[in-house]
Amino acid sequence: MNFATILKNGFVKENPVFIQFLGMCPVLAVTGTATNGLGMGLATTAVLLGSNTVISLLKSLIPNKIRIPCFIVVIATFVTMTGMIMNAYFPVLFDALGIFIPLIVVNCLILGRAETFASKNSTPFSIVDGLAMGAGFTVALVVLGAVRELFGSGSVFGLNLLGDAYPSAAIMIQPPGAFLALGILTAIFNVVILKKMKS
Repeated sequence: MNFATILKNGFVKENPVFIQFLGMCPVLAVTGTATNGLGMGLATTAVLLGSNTVISLLKSLIPNKIRIPCFIVVIATFVTMTGMIMNAYFPVLFDALGIFIPLIVVNCLILGRAETFASKNSTPFSIVDGLAMGAGFTVALVVLGAVRELFGSGSVFGLNLLGDAYPSAAIMIQPPGAFLALGILTAIFNVVILKKMKS
């Protein structure tokens, strides 16, 4: 294993959204805009980076029988810190993401990486894995949010790209639009990106 492989896994081969379908609750709920997707992705990345680092450092000290509760305490600590920082410096985004910030604690992506990677690998590899998985998650959320926002309101990151005459498809910023956009983007990702990797 090397750093390049870990990065490739986070972005493509094991992409949390388009390949593993992890963390679907926030993926579908907060991606009505690209800004919300970016905020949730960066918050999740911060928690992944912090929890992977601490768990890889403490793995030899954590008894096997209580490893999952210990992982959750570490993850909850970083989620609380991230939520407090967002509330202090980005209150509008914090309010827009709402309950989904504290729910990062139970995001299966973070606990899964703690269990399958950070607890079994060195700290440098675990840091890179946290960054790679977080970046893959963030890019997926931003792309999904941008597509939904573009077709739903004609804008991306609040910038009106399609003009006032654009007949917005309001369904795209509603829950059914999240499922529709995710399905289409997943198909494109699997056909185009993964096909290129195999050839």
